[in-house]
Amino acid sequence: MADSAEKKSEKPEKRADHRSGKSPRRRFTRPPVWWPLPVCAALGLAAGGAYGVLKAPEYAATSYVVAVPDDTTEPATALGFAQAYARIATSSATLAYAQPRAGLTARQLRTQVRAETSPESPMIAITGTSTNPAEAADIANAVADALSLSSNQAAKNTGVQLLLFNQAVAPADPASPSAAISGAVGMCAGGLLGGLWLLARPGRARRPEEGVAASAAGPAARPVAEHAAEAPAEEYATLPAQGEPASAKEKESVR
Repeated sequence: MADSAEKKSEKPEKRADHRSGKSPRRRFTRPPVWWPLPVCAALGLAAGGAYGVLKAPEYAATSYVVAVPDDTTEPATALGFAQAYARIATSSATLAYAQPRAGLTARQLRTQVRAETSPESPMIAITGTSTNPAEAADIANAVADALSLSSNQAAKNTGVQLLLFNQAVAPADPASPSAAISGAVGMCAGGLLGGLWLLARPGRARRPEEGVAASAAGPAARPVAEHAAEAPAEEYATLPAQGEPASAKEKESVR
């Protein structure tokens, strides 16, 4: 009998040891509510840096042409013609004159040249862009010469002549942003998108926090809630009923 009792007493100990040997379950913590902000910023940084590294650098060269009035024309008229010639600098007729010297088609020139002017001076800036710095300068000079040639054919009637003020040269540094700048811009854009995503979903971001706070304060808040629920009933019970004398209510309270 004593041996059987000892065996029975040993069984629970073995079960306890077997249970204690089990590895505890791992609890995964939820990420913070603001996790989209750093994730989007990191993705934007990677995308911007990759764009700056993979894209070929682009060069820009600028040639300047000035509108000069003759003796019978006022300077304000030259300013107005400079505005008009800037609009036709990228037209099909002007690019047709420029394409033999530039070595490109008119369609390619249209995407690689732009003309700008100032409302205060009769000067036109013609900028050529290309992945090759020498080709960018050739494009700007070819379009500037073509614009001067086509406009000077009508100089007797307009009283304004276009002259080459400054010829474009091959640039040494690219005009496109570097990989560092592209990465910084991408990081800012990603962070902005992450912030907008957080602002667009305020309800879903607050629900986990409210649930954790309610579960943590639940046992302690239940007695307070029950007391708050019972307190109005007791107060109303002590008040005298409508039409009942106060003396009868006092007797009931004494009982």
